[in-house]
Amino acid sequence: MIIISAFYIVTWTPTFVYYLLMHLDLNLTMLDIGWPVSVFLGFFYISANPFIYATKFDPVKRVLVQMIPCKNSPQQSAGGSVEAGGTRTVPTRTAYQQRN
Repeated sequence: MIIISAFYIVTWTPTFVYYLLMHLDLNLTMLDIGWPVSVFLGFFYISANPFIYATKFDPVKRVLVQMIPCKNSPQQSAGGSVEAGGTRTVPTRTAYQQRN
């Protein structure tokens, strides 16, 4: 939850600061480049938030770990290959070391 909160603060603070500065009559308008950039950061948070929650979900974590071919997962057998997201097989480190 700390990551979510920190990401919210980092992405939305520029929008609120720019809006405050705009209302303090510092000759800033919504047409300046700062406004679209700050709003883009806020919308980036909105679109990235579901992905952050998904990576924290245990079933999603297991699938993502299995997709990394060089990462040893605790579910690997002592055999020579591991399935990684389909029919592709990847040799494990122990099988590689036995050949050399």
